[in-house]
Formats: sequence, structure tokens, C-alpha cells
Amino acid sequence: MSKVVAIDMDGCLCENSYPDIGKAIPSTIARVLVEQAMGTKFILWTCREGMELDAAVEWCRERHIVFDAINENLPERIEQFGTNPRKIGADEYWDDRAVCVPERW
Repeated sequence: MSKVVAIDMDGCLCENSYPDIGKAIPSTIARVLVEQAMGTKFILWTCREGMELDAAVEWCRERHIVFDAINENLPERIEQFGTNPRKIGADEYWDDRAVCVPERW
């Protein structure tokens, strides 16, 4: 199964300017494109909804980022685990507010 990354929009793909879309963060966009070329699947994992979400998806598409899912689990993961929990399942979570929790504190 392919690696799956859940990626946040604001502060990760673009600078924080919510509800507007901030300036692109080129290093993140470049990394997404490299990972996608290697077969990694991406889920847009954002609090944006409605027109703001549509604008974000279009903004990403203009930068050649097309998501395998948006705020939902990938169908193959649902099949693999036999459940579709509210928590988005991924191998990595890219978010500007993330904290890497050690196995043991």
C-alpha cells in the first residue's frame, strides 16, 4: 500500500491568512510534488469548508497538486481496516502546528 500523507492547508501549503489564502510556501509544494511522483497519496486535511474549501482545492490544482481525498479517509484504507473513523488515517501528518510526540515521555 502507498504511503499516505494528510496535509494541512494554512501554515503548511500557504502562509496563514485564513479565511484568505496566503502566499505559497514553495518548499512544501515542491516536496508534495516529489512525493506524489514517487506514489505517495495525499489527503487535504483542513478546517476549510464550502467556498473557502473550493478555493483552496483550486489554488492547489493551479500548483499541480491534486488530492486523493479531501477531509476523508482513502477508500483503500477503509477497506483495509473495515472502518471509516472520523479521524483521518495517514502515515504522516504535515501541519505547521504539529508536535512530534516521543514514544515515551
